[in-house]
Amino acid sequence: MTKLICTLGPASLKKKLLKELRTIGVDLFRLNLSHLTLSQLKKKITYLKKNKINNICIDTEGAQVRTTKVYSKVYLKKNHKINICSGDKISNKKNIFLYPKIDLKKIKKLTEIEIGFENLKVIVLRNNNKSLFCKVSSPGFLESNKGVHIKQDIYLNYLTEKDKQAIEIGKKENIKYYALSFANSEDDVKKFKKLVNRKNSFIISKVETSNALKNFTKISKLSNATLLDRGDLSRYVAVERIPIIQLDLLKKSKKINRPMFVATNLLESMVNKPLPTRAESNDIFFTLLSGSKGLVLAAETAIGKYPVECARFIKKCINSFNDKNI
Repeated sequence: MTKLICTLGPASLKKKLLKELRTIGVDLFRLNLSHLTLSQLKKKITYLKKNKINNICIDTEGAQVRTTKVYSKVYLKKNHKINICSGDKISNKKNIFLYPKIDLKKIKKLTEIEIGFENLKVIVLRNNNKSLFCKVSSPGFLESNKGVHIKQDIYLNYLTEKDKQAIEIGKKENIKYYALSFANSEDDVKKFKKLVNRKNSFIISKVETSNALKNFTKISKLSNATLLDRGDLSRYVAVERIPIIQLDLLKKSKKINRPMFVATNLLESMVNKPLPTRAESNDIFFTLLSGSKGLVLAAETAIGKYPVECARFIKKCINSFNDKNI
């Protein structure tokens, strides 16, 4: 049976909408720690349980560098000079702060750094040990809490301290489902399972790095399911190769009898529009035909204008696929 996983956010964390999503048949409600504080997480879990929702998944931040808060998004022009620092201060047009704290000393001159998915890129002109003096090579918006991809190997712990505290909250609240973001190796999954330490837990390892591709079979065997995040993976792999990789991973999943879910851009147009495109319908169908056991809505249901319509359309796609005569 194909699972429907919906990410909750400002657009969907409302009593009426939650009831509609539950009625439609959402299988799993995802809480993304990258966009929640620990106190907010606790409150959201309590609120969901009050609304008869217990199938909750805590999705960790994982080994990902992000920007800190920005008061309002800032457009950075080409050749604009800016400092990149490690810390938890507010980012602005002069200084971008990165979370969690990382050692910037080893980052080399001319290293490219991608910030978010809005085409913002900078080049390191000088390493000042505690900060990087950079030039904008591709203009774009600087926004709060956006993923940062440094095109050089850096060490990151597989979880943040916030993740670890969130898991403890989850255990106290009897949460069964946990997602490990940016899983890079079987060792990451082993440590994660040990930390969760629940007999009936369901561990979803997210495939979104080149290391996860190399170690996919080992990661998958240790997990209850994997989740292909096509968005973050596209930082490591050319976009035109994502469909090939998706097909390959789904074949491998079937061979070892582990379910794989697929996320990112399934209904991107419906973030702002009430109807999907034909290309999105086609993508969903062939994702299911290739063997995906779950479809994940992210921005569509977290911040989009039509969360219920998105969930309903995905259900229609699943039913249409199940009724196919080919």
